[in-house]
Amino acid sequence: MMHTIDGIQFKQMILHGAAAITQQKQQINDLNVFPVPDGDTGTNMSLTIGAAASELKKNGDSSIGQTAAAAAGALLRGARGNSGVILSLLFRGLSKALKGHETADGALLAAAMQEGVAAAYGAVMKPAEGTVLTVSRLASKRAVEAAAENSDVDYVLAEALREGYDALAQTTGMNPVLKKAGVVDAGGKGYLVILEGMLASLRGEAVPELDEESGPRREKADFNSFSSEEITFAFDTVFIVRKKEPDLDLNPLRAYLGSIGDSLVIGEDDEAFKVHVHTNTPGSALNEAQKFGTLELAKIENMRTQQEDLAAGKTVQCVDDLEEDGGDADAPAVPEKPYGFLAVCAGDGLAAVFQDLGADGIISGGQTMNPSTESILKEIERVPARTVFVLPNNKNIIMAAQQCAGLTSKEVVVVPTETVPQGITAMMTVDPELEKDALLETMGSAIGNVSTAQITYAARNSDFDGFEISEGDYLALLDGKLFGTDRDITVLLEKLAQEAGNRGAEFITLFSGEDVAQEQADKAQEIFSGHCPDAELSVLPGGQPVYYYIISIE
Repeated sequence: MMHTIDGIQFKQMILHGAAAITQQKQQINDLNVFPVPDGDTGTNMSLTIGAAASELKKNGDSSIGQTAAAAAGALLRGARGNSGVILSLLFRGLSKALKGHETADGALLAAAMQEGVAAAYGAVMKPAEGTVLTVSRLASKRAVEAAAENSDVDYVLAEALREGYDALAQTTGMNPVLKKAGVVDAGGKGYLVILEGMLASLRGEAVPELDEESGPRREKADFNSFSSEEITFAFDTVFIVRKKEPDLDLNPLRAYLGSIGDSLVIGEDDEAFKVHVHTNTPGSALNEAQKFGTLELAKIENMRTQQEDLAAGKTVQCVDDLEEDGGDADAPAVPEKPYGFLAVCAGDGLAAVFQDLGADGIISGGQTMNPSTESILKEIERVPARTVFVLPNNKNIIMAAQQCAGLTSKEVVVVPTETVPQGITAMMTVDPELEKDALLETMGSAIGNVSTAQITYAARNSDFDGFEISEGDYLALLDGKLFGTDRDITVLLEKLAQEAGNRGAEFITLFSGEDVAQEQADKAQEIFSGHCPDAELSVLPGGQPVYYYIISIE
């Protein structure tokens, strides 16, 4: 039995816990009931505590209070998705209770666990039972009781785990969706896997070995399945030009660039325009663009050589790897205006829309790729404004964005947008003359006026909400709820168009995804035009992954 633990032992416990959940992350992902591909719980929790493990590996010997503080800070900044944020809060509260202590016995550790639960519950606006909150609360309650019986740390942790697994089994009956699927809560399971790893460390068990399937890595495509010759236009070219005059007609430039390349996106405001194009003659693109203004910034990368490096298993070099000449890239931007705006989205087309509406920055992310709190924070620091409005555009990113408040000298205001159409609608209502609270209220009110439809695919077999779903089926969602499923995407487009018509929609915008050909997008436009003849209809290339269509209905 181990009566007390110090900072070194606590560090090893966290490292062991991180390895344990990384090894089992796919099993935890598989507990997710909703069949839509998303930022899965196991992956998000693994990446979140993995940030703490990375930080602790850099640290030398320290007290348990200092170790807990370092871990909590890294967890906060590395938090991804709601499950990751809640995990970071559990450790933040634990750190608060351990502050100033050199060592901890079972009683102190139990009290710290309860402090963590209080922090997590306090941060969640509407705590739901049958989740990681329930599991952690009952586990910590038993830890306190166990400490009164025997204050050895390993005894307290073992008892907390025993109660935690009893609570986890009960989550199936607490949530109707979990009950129907016959599974337990994924977040609760992830939390207990981490505690198991921590207890295993105390017992001297070996740290789980991480193979290629379980290790902390990014999902990779098979780059050997195609050759560099299949890349028609080799150079990924991005540049910014300061306009000669505000009302410049860029259509001639757009036509020229379209004739020498593809994947063309041009975003502009009154002062400048930004171009993204794939071409074999980047010099010609730059020369033509300079007829419209003064070239300010440019980035050119050879996608053929990058692909060859990937196929050979090499690390790909990019412009971002070049050393910068002086300056501090991480230094906060000097506030030049009262308000700035950040939007989270994936896809060049969607990014261009937000930039056209006045967004100062884009955070790449969304479904399946929830950005960490630190990633959001870095972009906040780059915005030259005293107050930065953040539009998460995904309900699983809102909490991570909210954690940025207090981590920067800037004021952070999170607009609770759960979808890209909500974010776009909110940006369209921005009036910089309004006071901050009035502006937030205006943007928040606008969110309620838009419905979001999405078409994606089923990531797993499921019996959900009355639908029997097979992996690979097309899925239609409407305002976050499953609307329909079919093997033919046209059937779902027809049903959504009919629903929009029944609602008397006045404005409809279809954003086509990266896997949608122009011919298919044109067909979707015809379908919606037929059912909604009086609506103002737009079809734009969003370029987003995962979703074939994101549809805004107002």
